[in-house]
Amino acid sequence: MSGRFNIEEVTPLAGDGTYPAKAVLDEPIPIGATVWREGHDALGCAVVWAGPDGRRHHVPMRLVDPGLDRWEAIVVPDLTGMWTFRIEAWHDAWATWLAAVRAKLADGQSAGELGNDLETGARLLERMGTAGRDRAARHELRAAATALRDAELPLHDRVGAALSAEVGALAAERVPRQLLTRGRTGTVWVDRPRALFGAWYELFPRSTGGRDADGRPVHGTFATAAAELPRIAGMGFDVVYLPPIHPIGEIHRKGRNNALRAEPDDVGSPWAVGSADGGHDAVHPALGTLDDFDTFVAAAGRLGLEVALDLALQCAPDHPWVTEHPEWFTTLPDGTVAHAENPPKRYEDIYPLDFDNDREGLYAEILRIVLFWVARGVRIFRVDNPHTKPTDFWHRLLWEVRRHHPDVLFLAEAFTRPAVLKGLARLGFTQSYTYFTWRTGGRELAEYARELADSADFLRPNLFVNTPDILPAHLQYGGPAAFAIRAALAATLSPTWGVYSGFELYEHRAVRAGSEEYVDSEKYELRPRDFAGAEAAGRSLAPWITRLNDIRRAWPALQQLRHIAFHDVDDDRVLAYSKWAPGHPERVLCVVTLDPHDPVDVVVRLTEADLGLPAGEPVTAHDEITGGDLELGEAVRLSIDPRTAVARVLTWKAR
Repeated sequence: MSGRFNIEEVTPLAGDGTYPAKAVLDEPIPIGATVWREGHDALGCAVVWAGPDGRRHHVPMRLVDPGLDRWEAIVVPDLTGMWTFRIEAWHDAWATWLAAVRAKLADGQSAGELGNDLETGARLLERMGTAGRDRAARHELRAAATALRDAELPLHDRVGAALSAEVGALAAERVPRQLLTRGRTGTVWVDRPRALFGAWYELFPRSTGGRDADGRPVHGTFATAAAELPRIAGMGFDVVYLPPIHPIGEIHRKGRNNALRAEPDDVGSPWAVGSADGGHDAVHPALGTLDDFDTFVAAAGRLGLEVALDLALQCAPDHPWVTEHPEWFTTLPDGTVAHAENPPKRYEDIYPLDFDNDREGLYAEILRIVLFWVARGVRIFRVDNPHTKPTDFWHRLLWEVRRHHPDVLFLAEAFTRPAVLKGLARLGFTQSYTYFTWRTGGRELAEYARELADSADFLRPNLFVNTPDILPAHLQYGGPAAFAIRAALAATLSPTWGVYSGFELYEHRAVRAGSEEYVDSEKYELRPRDFAGAEAAGRSLAPWITRLNDIRRAWPALQQLRHIAFHDVDDDRVLAYSKWAPGHPERVLCVVTLDPHDPVDVVVRLTEADLGLPAGEPVTAHDEITGGDLELGEAVRLSIDPRTAVARVLTWKAR
């Protein structure tokens, strides 16, 4: 910072400012700062906001909290790429003059006592009356200056024009910026909108082949997976995420349910990447060819779906890298290569990479792999266990890919310590898995949602309700309503959410009590599913998921993360919260039961600010779930029966 005044606590800020904050195209971004000075004179503040095309915008800031000297402005990026911002503060001679004159007039001081003030105001108005090309504005400012000097006029008339709203607005645009102070420059990386808003569906292509005449699973292909895309798009999903599609290792291959010994027909874990058939730039021969993959990506695109690929930086023992680049792995004292471990768990079918023996060589190869898939139309990567790889590697890779392809997005699968999860988000990951999966109580859900909203400058959550690794206890024992509840929460608390295939069929059996592993896990075997039959029989959550995604697309309030408020309820089995988006008059109130078994009657308490309308003005909300309308007020009584609908979503227009 350079200059006379103090510019502190500037936001948005990712950590200490080493890395840029995050936003998306057309997202209203609050720029804030604490700005203060000595004495009682007034300050003016603005944001200098500059885009990747070099254009500079001066956006006035307003004092939103005088007691805390907190200023804020809203900026909206219209280009993707790196933006910069800087806070500027200056002595606001006009606001200082206005405050002093109004106080003295209220005190009853005479024209004689105000002589110096009147002349000071006239000189300031004359100076501002020479600025700009608007002749009418210049004339009005000079006329106000003349009136201040006219001793024949009554005092009220002498100051009337200068104190008017019209002159005030003109003066505010032309006030000289004296004692200009410039703050430090901050940065904001602006992504395309999919970085913030979207619905993900995780699909194993190999499980889409159906069954043969004897009922045995048939290995699916990219072609059979493409046949599933209309169903996925029909539920309102935006991204279809594929676990690793590469050749799977034969050495130490895992069997069904993670058995150490595989039978001849066991397909193995796709995260054990690589075999004699190729590595990270190849596809499993049973799925098809690279051309078949391209056809799958094109089919998804025609349905409005993007394809996300898993970036799993580890190798099976027979991956080509193991023999071609042994320096990329850790050799143990007995000469063997170290396999992956998370003691006491052992993963004999996977060799972790060693990023320290040949940093440049390994980096160059992984960059090549990512750009290989980018060239085939992939613009989203879900990164497996990024917290087990060096952070400097990720920072370098992510920003190098962005330099050439700024539309590429990276989701961090970092179920790890909070500092690590948030650290990965700050250094450049586009989205992050979160702890939502294990948050079930009303208070902890509200606290966590507020934490996520407070972290919106650098962390974008992707609330997956389940994964192939995580079948949480509430889904194991809560019945179908528990699945509906978790979908409602994920889809409305966060602008991005996701499901793993089988969620819509209420798959809930664990391999054993106390485990979060699915029985007959799809990680180790084919799992063909009869989605059409389940829906026809009324045993599918697909209609509920579709309705949630339709509501999300219709209401901008559900497409943003920053603005959420939780409301008092008289039953702690219910969570009530509202969301809104700056620039849009609509508000959304979500009331979700957390009890999958019993009906509940609840009173939700709202304030005038929550409703967004003056006290006494009627508020008619539309229920997006039942289709009816109801009046809102300070106390809203609702009935929720988990056997029919686990949530109410009310929408209305505020001012």
